Amino acid sequence: MRLPVPYEMLVGWRYLRSRNRNRFISFISMISIVGIAVAVAVLIVVLSVMNGFEYEVRDRILRVISHAAITGWDGRLEDWQLAEDIALAHPDARDVSRFISGQGMLVGSETIRGVELRGIDPEAEARVSDLPALMQAGSLDSLEAGKYRLVIGRALAEMLDVSVGDRLILMVAEGVTTPAGLVPRMRRFEVSGIFYAGMYEYDRGLVFAHLEDAARLYRLGDAVTGIRLVTQDPRTAPAAIREIARSLGQDVFITDWTRQHANFFRSIQLTKSIIFVILLLVVAVAAFNIVSTLVMVVREKRGDIAILRTLGASARGILSIFVTQGALVGILGTVGGILLGVAVAANLDAIVALIERGFGLQILAPDVYFISEFPSRIEAADILQVGGIALVLALLSTLYPAWRGARTRPAAALRHE
Repeated sequence: MRLPVPYEMLVGWRYLRSRNRNRFISFISMISIVGIAVAVAVLIVVLSVMNGFEYEVRDRILRVISHAAITGWDGRLEDWQLAEDIALAHPDARDVSRFISGQGMLVGSETIRGVELRGIDPEAEARVSDLPALMQAGSLDSLEAGKYRLVIGRALAEMLDVSVGDRLILMVAEGVTTPAGLVPRMRRFEVSGIFYAGMYEYDRGLVFAHLEDAARLYRLGDAVTGIRLVTQDPRTAPAAIREIARSLGQDVFITDWTRQHANFFRSIQLTKSIIFVILLLVVAVAAFNIVSTLVMVVREKRGDIAILRTLGASARGILSIFVTQGALVGILGTVGGILLGVAVAANLDAIVALIERGFGLQILAPDVYFISEFPSRIEAADILQVGGIALVLALLSTLYPAWRGARTRPAAALRHE
């Protein structure tokens, strides 16, 4: 009679379940399964958090800044119309917008804050960024030439204790010579809008004014600081901006979103790689528990091995029995860990919020980590990679104990039964 399932698998599964004399062995097997599951789950959750952190930061950066920019060599770009025409002619370009950028100090009733002032054309800005969608009070269209109005971040508004309709004094670094000496150039602005980008760096330090108002403040005349470019695919921005700059044929500075935050994204990738290796060692330790479990099983089942050998089982068959048992431990642990890891990663924001409320602490400080929410992004490639490595380590852990079991000599084993 031929069994529908190989006997090696049936015997291996039987050894894995609890029975009278081998309850302790089964308990150790369960500990190995739980250990692998926890290690795999932790690795998936950590990788999901790193992926989510990188994705959220990149997404929020690109919602506020452009994919690439060309600025004048001395901070002035006179031929901005030519630059815009060349940029729009590029096949990867989606839209362009000119801008003016400079540093300044915002003076509130009790507080002074350093900011980056960006002069924009509200209509063009809506085509190159998501700033209109980020507005929480007022609107971007409120920026009108000659009205001297500002759109500021929510965090900055809270620091200066201002809201829409309040007035602030903006001082710029360029001075004005007066009989009393050199004094900073100042202008009173009205707050006409408040935005929230979700990135503390922008919510605290970036303000927007109309392009013509900024030009008057910095005395640029008809010139601008540069033009901003949005490409069809953000990944093509570095190559596209270099080609546009070469076509322009003059000395300019070029930058793109990968350069502006290059160190930050490199640090994320390096941290992700280091954490992956460290946590992979935890998975390896959990998988190698299978070695001790199978060694104990082999010692206890010496009599069974001898009987199977006398009944005609081959050494390869005995090897397959213990490989099957170890593989089942690895498969159950890996599958359980993947399910647990995906469940935790998918609900991580709710779990973190519950912990923060329960213990009264803030896990993610926005002024340190750029964002104020705990991100998580599950990627199938990470799950396949972690699951595959865990299974390989589990299978490797079965080889030595299974080899020892296959070398058991029936006569020597039955002599002591």
